[in-house]
Amino acid sequence: MRPSELQPLFASAQSLTGIGPRIALLLKKALVLPPGIVEARVLDVLWHLPTGVIDRRAEPHVADAVAGAIVTLKVRVLKHKAPPRGNAKAPYKVTVEDDTGRLDLVFFHAERKFIERQLPEGETRYVSGRVERYGDVLQMAHPDYIVAEDARSDLPLLEPVYPLTAGLSGKVLVKAARQALERIPPLPEWQRPDWLAERGWPTFSEAIQRLHSPTDASDVSAASKPWQRLAYDELLSGQLALGLVRRRVKAQRGRAVAGDGRIRAKILAALPFALTGSQQTALREIEADIAAPFRMLRLLQGDVGSGKTVVALMSMAIAVEAGAQACLMAPTEVLARQHLDTIQPLADAAGLTVAVLTGREKGRARRETLERLADGAIDIVIGTHALFQEDVTFRDLAFAVIDEQHRFGVHQRLALQAKGGDGGANVLVMTATPIPRTLLMTHYGDLDASRLTEKPAGRKPIVTRAVPLDAIERVIERIKVQLAEGAQVYWVCPLIESSEKSDLAAAEERHAHLVQHLGDCVGLLHGAMAADAKDETMAAFSANRLKVLVATTVIEVGVNVPNANIMVIEHAERFGLAQLHQLRGRVGRGARESFCLLLYKAPLGQIAEQRLDMMCATEDGFLIAEKDLELRGGGEVLGARQSGLPEFRVANVPGFETLLAVARDDAQLILDTDPQLESERGHALRTLLYLFEADEAARLFRAA
Repeated sequence: MRPSELQPLFASAQSLTGIGPRIALLLKKALVLPPGIVEARVLDVLWHLPTGVIDRRAEPHVADAVAGAIVTLKVRVLKHKAPPRGNAKAPYKVTVEDDTGRLDLVFFHAERKFIERQLPEGETRYVSGRVERYGDVLQMAHPDYIVAEDARSDLPLLEPVYPLTAGLSGKVLVKAARQALERIPPLPEWQRPDWLAERGWPTFSEAIQRLHSPTDASDVSAASKPWQRLAYDELLSGQLALGLVRRRVKAQRGRAVAGDGRIRAKILAALPFALTGSQQTALREIEADIAAPFRMLRLLQGDVGSGKTVVALMSMAIAVEAGAQACLMAPTEVLARQHLDTIQPLADAAGLTVAVLTGREKGRARRETLERLADGAIDIVIGTHALFQEDVTFRDLAFAVIDEQHRFGVHQRLALQAKGGDGGANVLVMTATPIPRTLLMTHYGDLDASRLTEKPAGRKPIVTRAVPLDAIERVIERIKVQLAEGAQVYWVCPLIESSEKSDLAAAEERHAHLVQHLGDCVGLLHGAMAADAKDETMAAFSANRLKVLVATTVIEVGVNVPNANIMVIEHAERFGLAQLHQLRGRVGRGARESFCLLLYKAPLGQIAEQRLDMMCATEDGFLIAEKDLELRGGGEVLGARQSGLPEFRVANVPGFETLLAVARDDAQLILDTDPQLESERGHALRTLLYLFEADEAARLFRAA
């Protein structure tokens, strides 16, 4: 269990003075809480780091105070002057003075008794705030702090500025953070002394103290030594956790699966093209993994159109050759049925029995599929999350493929793996989003990785151009010519950022406009349509009865119409690089020359311009992913917020890649020399894992 000395940090934030139920709700909004945590805790307050400071160190005499500056003044309270009766707009004024001059403290809509208690006539007070000159009079409106002489230490001379939400004041957070700091127990040092000395980094406790109670304005910069120290702590805990989980998975008794190659030979014979070099390499790696006596957990990452589905089918065929079953799980019904369309003809040629199981299968049809799965009549089942429901049982599941893994949680992955009985199923995770090396190390460190870097022969390059929206009528005229020559077109409508209209309204408006110019060959597809209507529209486009498909981003993943050769993305400047690349991957699948037109509204911002330039310069998804990481930063890359990848609480800092690489090497060295974390440093590192809530890894030591 978690060490008892850390328990105060995991107590509810409401255990801090000044945090009641209302403030607790506001904290839940303002703070980044880990998945599954429903109320803010003391630890969450500590990880809510400031973004700047207000410097209150200037303590001039009243006569020397400069208008517009934030100052702290020691003054005597001279007299109160309430506003005239009936004039609610007039302010309440309190005149204060020191030996050099006078100042009016000004309060609007003030409660008189409260001000009289705060500023009793004849007494000395410290006041801090911004001074302004009103005519000849110096004023301070609504001082930020008013404290008595004996409470001088309550006034922060360098006040941290925190990210807030409506209704939550900075003062409340400053007070809460100060109390949270007092809860930190004495902690053992988990970093190497030589590494700390070389970097000039403080201890953990000093580092977090200096961020919440800075002694210098530069302390709260992400490049400062205190912040860099904590960033490295977070990265090291992440790398250690991934390393521990990975070793645990590797140590679990798996199931060795070996096929005789007869089914794979039939699939290869039915393929209209030869496998690429990287497909062959990936298959060799997968074959070696599943023949080994431990559980396979491998990531197959390939760019759009690199042939992941064929690798998945060939891998599943190994399990069937060995007399077992396989499954492929996709995040959406559209994608599941797309995989079925690709796999079915090849499976038929190889004599494989394939079924589909999604939320749409109901009643008798579903019962029959479940019975055939349980008695082994189905070799491969393709489906959505419906596959890991309790009533789905396999006679003998040996291999599971999970597509677009970042849309599924680790728990779902384990639930599917568990359906493989005692040895557990071997798992292949596929992603169509090329992942930069740094992100691979951070978020997928528990998986071995295979990369598909080539496109199958015959895939033509896609000509990509950025075109201003003003030229839209010219674009429509060019499309009219292309349609006459047999082309088909995707027209993607933008993500709408303002609340004026939805992306659905934008799509409907563009659809009506294109129907006027191009006639009834224009269809409309959006997320709010019923499943049957979506299928009908897609079928009409696939069969070339519709020539133009106006869509929202529902077509981003898994739509395959080889004849479609033109992709128009309207307001391309509103999309991220990864999404633009995914959308472009919908074309270039057939024999025709393909085009991607990025329509943008001028003038472009600097980052939007870099995105569009990158799209025009290359089709290499791995290069694009690296650029995406550079433009967006480690915490948000590839839509991490939407997709459930972990967000960093501290580690989004300058030098992220360097720190991450060192943390990875350090974690590997630690686990090589002290795999159970039994040494003095090992026990200190266990504390680090708990502090950054790498509980999955920490659980491995409960028996230790």
